[in-house]
Amino acid sequence: MTWDIAKDVLLDALKDSALVLAFVFVFHLLLSFFEDKLSQVLTKNRKFSTLIGSAFGIIPQCGTSVLAADLYIKRYITFGTLAAVFLSCSDEAVLVLLTNPSQKTIMVLPLIASKFAIGFLVGMLVDLVYRNQEIATPEHELEDVICDEHHHKHHKKLHKHLIHPLIHSLEIFAYVLVINVSLGLIIASVGRDNFTNFIISNQYAAPVYASLIGLIPNCASSVLLSELYLENSLSFGALLSGLLVNAGLGMMILLKNKANIKKTFIIIGVCLLAAIAFGYLFCGILGFTPNPNY
Repeated sequence: MTWDIAKDVLLDALKDSALVLAFVFVFHLLLSFFEDKLSQVLTKNRKFSTLIGSAFGIIPQCGTSVLAADLYIKRYITFGTLAAVFLSCSDEAVLVLLTNPSQKTIMVLPLIASKFAIGFLVGMLVDLVYRNQEIATPEHELEDVICDEHHHKHHKKLHKHLIHPLIHSLEIFAYVLVINVSLGLIIASVGRDNFTNFIISNQYAAPVYASLIGLIPNCASSVLLSELYLENSLSFGALLSGLLVNAGLGMMILLKNKANIKKTFIIIGVCLLAAIAFGYLFCGILGFTPNPNY
């Protein structure tokens, strides 16, 4: 690998990670002012939380899965809502499809609709299985504030509304940057052509291959899958498989937390199984061979 390639990988990783930093910081800054209200909304509207999660995941930004993981760790959202966000998010795929006009661009609409519906459906099923979940309540938050004030009498609003969100966002930025650089170097070493040949060598296994690539916690995986689809090297069903499980950064945040590693592997397994199952379903309907029309 040449220095120019390594430099490009580093610059791309910095750019992608900086976007996550900006998105996460703004979100946590706002969350510091509205976390009690958010807790009330999610607690009172628990029946609709998976619907809200699926809609939130549609936002074409890899930071959505990171934020969902963070909200789940804080117990603001249910296990099913987390699954809904993970399955409905698509990193940069939607933007790639929209900014590369072709005969297939129109398929971005059924892609978004499918991911939204699948995320909502699977999220509902997950919450049916895990019915008794403890969700943070405003009273719980109040207890935390009282406890915090007891130990830190000079706690200032500046720390709560600026310093704490910034430190938390920088921690996530550093973690995401390491992942992006590491995987970027691996992908650059292996070569894009090898990735392409690996997928198109057996179209009947393409949903599985695409799902495994989609698990890579890097925005480059969604871009690669989208470009392969636009080049007519990947069927719509296989593309759907890869993008359904493309929430790697969020999954990495859960693994980093290590609070409940068992549930982390469960959510990864649920997303992977759903991705493969629905990918094959769509391949069965639309065909395994890439079609220039869809």
